[in-house]
Amino acid sequence: MKLVHLTRFILPLSAAIALTGCFDSGSSSGSDDTRTGQIHFQGVGGLTYQTASQSGKTNTRGEFRYYPGETISVKVGNLPIAEGIPAREYVTFLEFQEDTRAALQTPAVDDEGLNSHQVREQLLFENNTLMNLSRFLLALNWTENVDDDEGIDIRERVINQLNQALDDPNLPNTIDFNVSISEFTAENSPANQILAEICFHPKDDPLCGEPPTQEEIDNADDRPVDGELDPDVDYKEDLEALRERILQSVRNMDEFDNEQARNYLRRELAAITRKLSRQYYLSPEDATHAAGDTSIKSVKVKKIRGDAQLAQLQAQSTRPTDVYVNAESWQEAEVEYVVDGRTGGESEILVNFRPEGTYRWVRKQIRILID
Repeated sequence: MKLVHLTRFILPLSAAIALTGCFDSGSSSGSDDTRTGQIHFQGVGGLTYQTASQSGKTNTRGEFRYYPGETISVKVGNLPIAEGIPAREYVTFLEFQEDTRAALQTPAVDDEGLNSHQVREQLLFENNTLMNLSRFLLALNWTENVDDDEGIDIRERVINQLNQALDDPNLPNTIDFNVSISEFTAENSPANQILAEICFHPKDDPLCGEPPTQEEIDNADDRPVDGELDPDVDYKEDLEALRERILQSVRNMDEFDNEQARNYLRRELAAITRKLSRQYYLSPEDATHAAGDTSIKSVKVKKIRGDAQLAQLQAQSTRPTDVYVNAESWQEAEVEYVVDGRTGGESEILVNFRPEGTYRWVRKQIRILID
C-alpha cells in the first residue's frame, strides 16, 4: 500500500480574499539605525513580514526589523494575515486589525476607577476575527500545545504544505478570518480544509500517509494467534490501528478553542505589561510624615534608564481622609499630596500613568505613614 498524505473530499468553494498585502521582494538593509520589533513576548516564528524598507521572516523570538514610523504587513507563507500594522517594539494579535488597534487607544476603567488597558484587552477577546486568527495561528504550531515558556513555532515544513494547499485548485485559495466563529470552525470551512492538508510530522512519517481504506482492511489477513508474524504482511489489526492514528493526527479548528486562545493572549499581553512596568519606579517608594505637617509633598515617576516621558497620569489615595492628592502633572511626571490625618494614620497613593508611545498603563503605589 502506497502511503501519501491524507486528502479530504471537498465541495468546490469560492473564497473572497478578505485580507491582502503587498509584499515586494527585498532584504533588510542591515543599517544600524533600524530597530528590532517582536511579535508577542515569547515570539511567533516563521511569519513573513514586509515594511517599506525591510522584509524577511520572523525568527523563533518573533523578531523583525523596521524603521520608526513604518508599518508592517504579515503573511504565513502565501496566506495574508494582516497589513498596515504600526511597527514597534512589541506587536500583538490585537494590533493586527484596525478596529481592535483603534479600540486599544481608549482604556477601560477598572474596579478602582482608574484607566486600564488590561480591561480593554480582555473586552476585545470577544472579537470574532481576533479569536479566529489566534486559533488558526495556534493550530499551525509544530506541537499541539504552546507551553508557557514557548512561542508559536511555524516551521518551514508546515509553511510549504500550507502553500501547496493554497495552490490546489480543489481547495480554497485563502482564509477569511472575518466570518463568524461557527462558520470559521465548521467541518468543511476553508480553515479546516487547509489544516487537514498539513502533516505536523517529518515527511517520511507514516502519519503523513493516506489512511488504509475500509476495503483494504477487510481484505487483509487477521493476525495469527499462534506462530510467527510475517514482517512483509500488513495484518487487519495493523491497518485498523494505522488508519485510526492517521485520522487522529489530522488537526481541526475545534481542538484549538476560544478559551485556549484567550489564555495564550492573556499570558503574552501580561508579559509585555510586566516588562514595561519594570522600567519605572516611584521616588520615594514610601514616606513617613509627622501629623500636622500639611505642607505639599510630592512623589515622582522615574525611569530606570532615561527620562520618564509620560502621555497621561492619574493618582488616587486609598484613604483620602488621611492623605489626599493635591495635584497631578504628566508633564513633570509628578503627583503632589497632603497629609491630613492623625498620628497612626496611613494611606497608599496609586500612581497610574501611560508612557509615551504605548497604549499600556503602568501602576505603582507609594505607602505613606503618619507619625
